[in-house]
Amino acid sequence: MAPLRIRYQTHEFGIVDIHVRTLRDNQEFEDINGEAEKLGISSATWPLFGIVWPSGQVLSHHMLDYQIEDKRILEVGCGIGLASLVLNHREADITATDYHPETGGFLAKNVALNQGRPIPFVRTGWADEESELGKFDLIIGSDLLYEQEHADLLSLFIDQHAKPICDVILVDPGRGNHAKFSKKMVLLGFNHSQQKPIHTEFLSEPFNGQILTYRRN
Repeated sequence: MAPLRIRYQTHEFGIVDIHVRTLRDNQEFEDINGEAEKLGISSATWPLFGIVWPSGQVLSHHMLDYQIEDKRILEVGCGIGLASLVLNHREADITATDYHPETGGFLAKNVALNQGRPIPFVRTGWADEESELGKFDLIIGSDLLYEQEHADLLSLFIDQHAKPICDVILVDPGRGNHAKFSKKMVLLGFNHSQQKPIHTEFLSEPFNGQILTYRRN
């Protein structure tokens, strides 16, 4: 097996630079102890956590001036965790979670790259009944609905960790699965709205997705 190849890149947010250590591309794979395989993560999907995707960039820019005061925030399916790094730079109360066994290590190194405070990380799946994460005022995520069955799992996971008054912000690239998810969220007491991101000049290609907002009061 070829050694894992990584790259370093800098994402600009106005006058703020966020540095990230990522996989070189989405062809990388290294599961020496078979930990990912035991979790049901195939070689094809293994590298997806380690890339900065357009939806993650849109979410990160959306979080740059989002109201965060006195809010406990959770990033779901954080991957490389660019949005968490932006929020950490803003000294937000941010916790990150992902199912992939390598995510926590990459996140810790990226926090160190940016000389930030440690970001609490919990490796958990959406079907896990006990994660000890607690409840949050704001839950965020990007490109999470890439399978139809994820609508049920993600909505229940969010409900499990949402305070009675909670905002949920998801950036969806337009995979066609968010309508079912939105119906589930409405049944859980959330109002739903969506908008096209206004500024996406930081992306190399046009973004056809939406910023999905769910609010429970």
